[in-house]
Amino acid sequence: MNDWTAGYVADIDYGYGYYKELNPLRLRLAFLNAGLVFPAVEDACELGFGQGLSVNLHAAASPVRWYGNDFNPAQASFARELARVAGSGAELTDQPFAEFCARADLPEFDFIGLHGIWSWVSDANRDIIVDFIARKLKVGGVAFLSYNAQPGWAAMVPVRELMLRHSELLGTAGHGIVARIDGALGFVERLMATKPAFVRNNPQISNKLKQIRGHERSYLAHEYFNRDWAPMTVASAAELLRRAKLEFACSTSSLAPLDAVNLTDEQQAFLAELPDPLLRELVYDFMVHRQFRCDYWVKGARRLTALEQAEALREQRVVLVQPRADVSLKIHGQLGEGMIEGEAYAPVLDALADHRARTIGQLEQIGRERGLDFAAVVAATLALAGIGAVAPAQDEAAVERARPRTAAINQFLARKARSSNDFHFLASPVTGGGIAVDRLHQLFLLARARGEEGPRGWAADAWRFFEMHGQRLKKD
Repeated sequence: MNDWTAGYVADIDYGYGYYKELNPLRLRLAFLNAGLVFPAVEDACELGFGQGLSVNLHAAASPVRWYGNDFNPAQASFARELARVAGSGAELTDQPFAEFCARADLPEFDFIGLHGIWSWVSDANRDIIVDFIARKLKVGGVAFLSYNAQPGWAAMVPVRELMLRHSELLGTAGHGIVARIDGALGFVERLMATKPAFVRNNPQISNKLKQIRGHERSYLAHEYFNRDWAPMTVASAAELLRRAKLEFACSTSSLAPLDAVNLTDEQQAFLAELPDPLLRELVYDFMVHRQFRCDYWVKGARRLTALEQAEALREQRVVLVQPRADVSLKIHGQLGEGMIEGEAYAPVLDALADHRARTIGQLEQIGRERGLDFAAVVAATLALAGIGAVAPAQDEAAVERARPRTAAINQFLARKARSSNDFHFLASPVTGGGIAVDRLHQLFLLARARGEEGPRGWAADAWRFFEMHGQRLKKD
């Protein structure tokens, strides 16, 4: 393996994912919910941006100045092309972490985000990242980390080791990573079929291997077959980040009302007895067997007063990002599925059904006509944000400044959709980030931009590209 990869898989493409947790508007909402002072984000940095979709959608759709780095030159090249097309000014490089993090020309940042990096780098690179955050994150600034969590991965750690060692020692040279992955999966499945004591003591492993078998090989390569892979508890992450003066702020999942479908009454009572928030998070992970965490960490947590929190919530703009009829209040958890309950959901959804941004204060006025108080409207709005139906929105001045950039990057991505099904997000000047738009609807948008009128015209135009590539549509 080439030295520049630092043990990370580089011979199969990383996906073109978008991660809303990296949107600074999202952290503002999470901090308001937690009652914490949030930073005004002017300068932001994403470490390990992959194909660069998140960093570019955020740079195009918001006034934030974005910097970013990813070790893979092919990924950095595509990311820089997106930045050039959008005219966003995002500064994106392909330097090793040690080189990028040592740069003297970088500003101090209000926000530093890492998605899918923390668990897949070496201890040495984690130390470099912590030092970078210590030096470059402003006082009051926020860091976002997503990472594989313990205890959810505890039983899988030795299985992953088996797959990696088979790939390295017995994988077929010259046949590529996909062949090595398939060989490793077959090897582990044959081992488990012998019913070793490990399987008897960890019966969930058999189902996990079946799930793994069904995943795209590109996902498996980047998830399981890097040299470094270190799932850790939230307490272990906190111990490392304490060196950068960071403390746990909140989980990005805190907006969603999941306790009712995740925890029994006894478990909720047990958690309520714990005074330390970090210990509560660790215990919660044991209760739900959490495998992946998405957390915000802050350099100098300060609490809002009740008045300050209420005022900031009333000023917060939100927008409905799903069709009103498609919004489902059904949620899924460890105990099964349930409905999020409350009489404020329908009035809030009805008020936002025209997809125009409104402040929570405006929603409060509408709710008051239906006999709802401020607390009920806030709870419903934040819960709808937690399940992805509602998103925080920028002010109108920021929306108008972003429109030319988002139009340019969206046109580029939609043209990619003519021959590829890899791109599932476009930039929104309203949300300051990405919105899910499938390939077919992107082709319809291209048709509209070319002057095609009505569904029949859009469909005929889109169909040309399917025919061109010998593709067919299946009903339902």
